[in-house]
Amino acid sequence: MRSSHHRNHHARRLLCLTALACFVVGGTAYACTRKAAVPQLPELPAESLAQPAENGAQQSTLTAAQAQALLDDPRMILVSRTHPITEDYPIETKECGSATAINKTLQTEAAEAFLSMQAAAARDGVDVRMQSGYRSVSYQKKLYDNKTQYYRDKGLSEAAAREKAAAIVNPPGCSEHNCGLAADLNSPEHTDLTEGFENTEAFRWLSAHAVEYGFILRYPKNAEAVTEITYEPWHWRYVGPENAALIQQSGLCFEDAVAVLQKLAAGEKITG
Repeated sequence: MRSSHHRNHHARRLLCLTALACFVVGGTAYACTRKAAVPQLPELPAESLAQPAENGAQQSTLTAAQAQALLDDPRMILVSRTHPITEDYPIETKECGSATAINKTLQTEAAEAFLSMQAAAARDGVDVRMQSGYRSVSYQKKLYDNKTQYYRDKGLSEAAAREKAAAIVNPPGCSEHNCGLAADLNSPEHTDLTEGFENTEAFRWLSAHAVEYGFILRYPKNAEAVTEITYEPWHWRYVGPENAALIQQSGLCFEDAVAVLQKLAAGEKITG
């Protein structure tokens, strides 16, 4: 018999999946016509989050076409070690990094969204800065190769050196920074890219407002088993305002949100 903890976890996950599917319906029009103005998400009653089936289970109301439209949004690209991008991934960038930033650019839309967000934070007396943004796949390869060589020089075998290097630097094409939609953020009160950033006014402001500008906390707490990345309060990912709102409403991490959409696009029903 499953414990109450496992039952509660299953129930919370089911509600998140159903919430994503229901809220996505309100944003699908934008995903299908991305040149149109961003619509306001509809005000849905709480009971609309769950659509009971005849057997009492909850199920999604999102169609396969609607789910596929969201997956086709280039801002929703999933980049990870199991979903690498190629070196010829098309990208146009704009500078938005701070004076001390290592990589100062993001994709143009993401950069403009960050600059708007930064200005809004400043109006609230909060200083948010972009410390690291877009890295080309070739640049990522250089970082990875250098780290691999470091461990070779330590006497590790080729396989061991690559594995050790990959624990610190993502292999080329496997870092979100390679798509130009990921930004490492900091502030003068905490310049290091460490967990201490979560104790800053900048992080608290981002947690409350980043979604309005299309950014989500990419590697949240308690999602390491899915993302395979430890908690990073400084790492924010641009997906667009309407997509960010949908993901936040769902309560899912990005991998889980994409997985749900892929199931629905394949014609599977999300039920409990």
